[in-house]
Amino acid sequence: MKDKSSTQSTKPSNSTKPTNSTKPMAAWINGHFVEIAEAKVGFFDAGFQHGIGLFETMLARNGAVLRIEEHLERLAKSARELRLFDPLRIEPLAEAVQMCLEHNELTDARVRITLTAGDMGKPFVGANAASERPPQPQPTVAVHVQPPTRYPDALFDNGVGVTIAQDRVNPHDQFAGHKTLMYWPRIAALQRAGESGCAEALWFSIENHLASGSVSSVFVVKNGRIRVPFARGEEPEPSADNGDSLERLQAPVLPGCTRAAVILWAEGSGISVDRAQIGIDEVVAADEIFLTNSSWGVMPVVRIATRQIGAGVPGPIARAMREKWLK
Repeated sequence: MKDKSSTQSTKPSNSTKPTNSTKPMAAWINGHFVEIAEAKVGFFDAGFQHGIGLFETMLARNGAVLRIEEHLERLAKSARELRLFDPLRIEPLAEAVQMCLEHNELTDARVRITLTAGDMGKPFVGANAASERPPQPQPTVAVHVQPPTRYPDALFDNGVGVTIAQDRVNPHDQFAGHKTLMYWPRIAALQRAGESGCAEALWFSIENHLASGSVSSVFVVKNGRIRVPFARGEEPEPSADNGDSLERLQAPVLPGCTRAAVILWAEGSGISVDRAQIGIDEVVAADEIFLTNSSWGVMPVVRIATRQIGAGVPGPIARAMREKWLK
């Protein structure tokens, strides 16, 4: 069996069909289906105890998971770079996702994969007595599917407001730019945004460059051109001629899978896309801003707090990318 999946592995099978079944939903955990009400991980699981883990959120349509190969390759790369688990076998995990859809009789679904380090014992030097030292930790791998969230059409037709997150991301943080379980700061920023009537919070770096939303990638449009922040793996080589530090820092920006698809769609439509460091002045002066993730697809932004963006309505590029997402 190969260790790498293909998009063909996500095609719907004949057994995947819409249903009104009242059968309890089940999650796939470490190779077994468990009813959601009974699903659990160990008390000493490192994901529960220390937030050590990664996750991916995906969307299934008509029994096929969109861009599953890209999601799983990103997960495997993060697991390797952060020394969580290596190698992560992609093809069996793709098969588990498909089985979970079929077992729960869902064709359209929100899909989440959670990967933790399992029981690490006490992860401190000398903390475990020889008799207490656990064997090689076995990671916890869980797949959960549920009906997709249905967002009101008005959000996409009229656009949404966003706020600026109080905290900052740090390019010196090796975990930034990976989809780890350490999501409390982002969820807190998202909650604060909701309290002010906004749908998302924009995050900037400690150098005041645009990074992302709490749960989304950000696109900025000016004069018909798209600009996006550098994502992890897209960093330019440092140049001494420009006074840059010769240390190449990792961009604290997740390389979003929907982001990558939208960039390809835009370039295929003849729209220029630049990866750049984007300051707050450029953000507020944008003609358009839109957000992407696997749940929303493409979400237009029409204001930052009380400041209007462009004409205050979803712009033509955001609408065009939204149409491509819906196809």
